[in-house]
Amino acid sequence: MTQSLQNPVDRDKKNLSSTSALNAVTIHIKKLYKHYGKTIALKGIDLDVNRGELFGLIGPDGAGKTTVFNILGGVMEATAGEAQILKLPARDARNYTGYLTQQFSLYPDLSVEENINYSAGLRLVPENQLEMRRSKYLKLMQLDKFCDRLAGRLSGGMKQKLALCCALIAEPQVLLLDEPTTGVDTIARREFWDILAGLTAQGITVVVATPDLDEAERCDRVALIYDGQIQQIGTPTALKAALGLQRLVIRTPELVKTEQALLPLVNQEQIADVATYGDRIEVLVKDAKQGEILVRDRLTQQPKPSDDRIDIQWEKPTLENVFTTLLRQKGGVPKFIQFPRSRVRQQESEIINQQTIQNPKSKIQNPTIAICARNLNRIFGTFHAVVNLNLDLHYGEVYGLLGANGAGKTTMIKMLCGLLPISSGKISIAGETGNLRSAQLRQKIGYMSQKFTLYDDLTILENLQFYSGVYGIPPKQRQEKIRWVLSTCGLEKQENLLTKQLPGGWKQRVAFGASVMHEPEILFLDEPTSGVDVLARKQFWQLINDFARNGTAILVTTHYMNEAEQCNRMCFMVAGRKVAEGSASEIKSAQPGQLFELRVGKLQESYDRLREHLEPWRVSIFGDRLHIVLDNPQQELPQVESLLKQANLPLIETEPIAFSLEDAFIGEVQRAGGAPP
Repeated sequence: MTQSLQNPVDRDKKNLSSTSALNAVTIHIKKLYKHYGKTIALKGIDLDVNRGELFGLIGPDGAGKTTVFNILGGVMEATAGEAQILKLPARDARNYTGYLTQQFSLYPDLSVEENINYSAGLRLVPENQLEMRRSKYLKLMQLDKFCDRLAGRLSGGMKQKLALCCALIAEPQVLLLDEPTTGVDTIARREFWDILAGLTAQGITVVVATPDLDEAERCDRVALIYDGQIQQIGTPTALKAALGLQRLVIRTPELVKTEQALLPLVNQEQIADVATYGDRIEVLVKDAKQGEILVRDRLTQQPKPSDDRIDIQWEKPTLENVFTTLLRQKGGVPKFIQFPRSRVRQQESEIINQQTIQNPKSKIQNPTIAICARNLNRIFGTFHAVVNLNLDLHYGEVYGLLGANGAGKTTMIKMLCGLLPISSGKISIAGETGNLRSAQLRQKIGYMSQKFTLYDDLTILENLQFYSGVYGIPPKQRQEKIRWVLSTCGLEKQENLLTKQLPGGWKQRVAFGASVMHEPEILFLDEPTSGVDVLARKQFWQLINDFARNGTAILVTTHYMNEAEQCNRMCFMVAGRKVAEGSASEIKSAQPGQLFELRVGKLQESYDRLREHLEPWRVSIFGDRLHIVLDNPQQELPQVESLLKQANLPLIETEPIAFSLEDAFIGEVQRAGGAPP
């Protein structure tokens, strides 16, 4: 009788689990095609993913990633080819698969526990196992103290962890995660990826799509997909090695002139690419030594050579270098389209930008200061959202506000925009200290909010016409600027689409275009590239930098640390307070201690062992390596080696490496008291 009442899905899982360990390949895709009418989304994909592998699928919007996930998740059928999970057709393997879509799938009016119980009911989880599983995964996700909190009141990171709990409650053998960390702050993302690594150690196969190539570095293997075809597959290390290029990092006070001198050399002789960031230029070269000689020779030929002030370092290429190089070869990198300006402030902005880079802490007097905030506070009841914050932002400068969810970034921007009254302190915006909501000041400001602010029930063209009118753009200029937005977004001849029909990445592009058509002197961008793919983000930052070089003061928030590197200066916020400020290089070099990369024999066991004895934030998994932060390496490193040796965990290699901006951010935030839940 007991046997006849056993859940058939659960019984089949047990039978399948006993044999799955013998099958190295969990997901098998062969000659997979998918047609949408005349559009061919997938063009004969071949792919195998192994049991217990953390596999990344990366590519631009429209490359076919979500189509692959929908087929593997059993949501749609392929036009042709095979898609198997655990040797079953994907649609028949749904009982063994957990699938997190890009769309938020929780019920905001249900509590954490109620969402999990609902998912468990849908997946026929046996009652006698529900409590044990729920407790297990809530503890794993650090949500066990928030069981009664409504899902709608959770931070972005906690929502994604809860969604993962709901997917895991049926204990699937395969997890499909389509951009699971979009909108999630840096600290929560690192925790999320450490959790994924722990799941794969239990034999769960995880396939994840991500627009962040820093995240993709954590995968065991990645596949680069473009135009419905897989272009390359391999470990991040192997893909970077196969690129055949090295990276020169150039630091100079004259970024713009240096970039202009080097760009003509791209695709000639040694140089493959030149990219400008907030405080440096990165050049991809075939040979580091020969490339440096060529760069220095080129710069000494300039009218005012500054070779003695140029610092050049050799560094390994990144996965983003691999990705953009491939797509450039395929013609997939969007072309930069010059904005049709009616006002020119180029000369002034160049002078200001150079002053800021050379001495970012200098107090440049008005009129070069666009935003000045002194002892700014905002209190909501008993909650102090912004605490005594000081800020100077110059014309021609890109300044980043970085912080975990709830740190006070959006509140700060809303006060500076005049959308939210201040509790105390002083603000000066474009010289205005009184009415920050005046129509005259509004014409000088552009604002792109965290939430999509265009009207879904209007067409793209109607939205752009509306904003042209709101910002008072002269009729003679409107059509030219609207054409620029459509061309930059790649939406020519699609202007009559309703905006709600656009994918998130394209919506963000249109919203950015709408916020800058009136050529603002000051531009506020609150997470402008959330959910936007790598290529679109690159294009975004070309546009942002172009506006800055033409005199616009730009304040931007972002959760992507590789984007934050684009800022001339930035500050880290924790619980409404500024805890660090400077250029990316200054902040990284100011970090105490040393970051080490450890190659170990047993990755997960070593990770668990070290987190028992070190503060958890100091230990993280990066692909097949561990990263640890030690304040006193001479004393602490032997202790780490001893801890692993006592547990019979082999330590193969230890290498000191440079802090990334993500490492610096997490260290500063944790030392200042951590991120809010």
